[in-house]
Amino acid sequence: MRDVSIVGMGTTEFGVLDAGVKDLGVRAVSRALRSCDVSRADVDALYLGNFVAGILEGQENIAPLVADSVGLTGIPTMKTEGACASSGIALRQAYQAVATGVHDVVVVAGVESMTSAETTEFTRALNSAADTQTEGKTGLTFPGFYGLWLDRYTYEHGTTREEVAAIPVKNRKNGATNPRARFRDPITIDDVVESRLVADPLRLYDCCPAADGGAALVIAASDRARELTDTPIQVLGSGHASGRSGAYRYDDLTTLDATVTAATDAYAQANISPTDLDVVELHDCFSAAEIGDSEDLGLFEKGEGATAAAEGITAVDGDVPINPSGGLLSKGHPVGATGIGQVYEACLQLFGEHENQVEGAELALTHNLGGSGAVCTVTVLGRDA
Repeated sequence: MRDVSIVGMGTTEFGVLDAGVKDLGVRAVSRALRSCDVSRADVDALYLGNFVAGILEGQENIAPLVADSVGLTGIPTMKTEGACASSGIALRQAYQAVATGVHDVVVVAGVESMTSAETTEFTRALNSAADTQTEGKTGLTFPGFYGLWLDRYTYEHGTTREEVAAIPVKNRKNGATNPRARFRDPITIDDVVESRLVADPLRLYDCCPAADGGAALVIAASDRARELTDTPIQVLGSGHASGRSGAYRYDDLTTLDATVTAATDAYAQANISPTDLDVVELHDCFSAAEIGDSEDLGLFEKGEGATAAAEGITAVDGDVPINPSGGLLSKGHPVGATGIGQVYEACLQLFGEHENQVEGAELALTHNLGGSGAVCTVTVLGRDA
């Protein structure tokens, strides 16, 4: 297996962009190619993550359309789909192709256009990530799933509503200074606990907003990386796992096995432990998700995730900085683009160029989760020596 590096990256803002998936993909890929010394002739393949363009736009086959539009006609392309983890999976596939020597230079992207859809159509599209024959029949939505999760968690650990609310407050504070974020207005604990009820006990500010967006990377074999950029970022570990198909399948609802397995694999490849990480971008689709993700990734013991946020441990200047970008709760969640968007934010941290810079960041992790814990990717990144 060869070492793999990120040598270029590009992104759009995340928000209401009034653009379709092909346009957003072209913007992101073009920016990634312009960020490094990679010519179109150098690119061997393109992998692109997308979830609901077929439902919302009637547009499938996105990867070759984007490739052709940016002058990469003729190379192999692939669209990957894994609900909210779609572009995390695209990165995993691209990483494996380079690591095994199948390709030397690969473009990997994620894209989604969501905000122009009607609420009913949008909800139906997102619910296609669930098992339509089980949870779909009962009407359980993803806010409902995480509402059940949080009910069980607070019962077991005595976590207070105010401690949970500290997570969206932190992430909105971080997002206020991130120009790529959809929401940039800070909020308070009272704002969260008094906001509109969505799926008890989750309220409006506990839930991430929809967004449009695209993000892209150029990855290459590490022995070529210095030819292509002065600032490569190493992909030190890549984990990918599946989990339970719905809430009724869990013995312990508060542990999502896909995250545990993917993280274990990524840590082993990188030869690190969770305590070695300097910064984490994880999948906070709901405030409850950040709690569970942080514990499943081994950053905290069970019952400590919300308390850590309330005590400032997960702040930008805390001991375990989580989502200094603002996360999904602030940036928004253009589903197919989220995983690569997280890597973009993590790379800025490793460059020392993030708007909410974690001092001395050298080792980062990104975590991208799909469905009711049905699929997960975890990537460990390191500053090139």
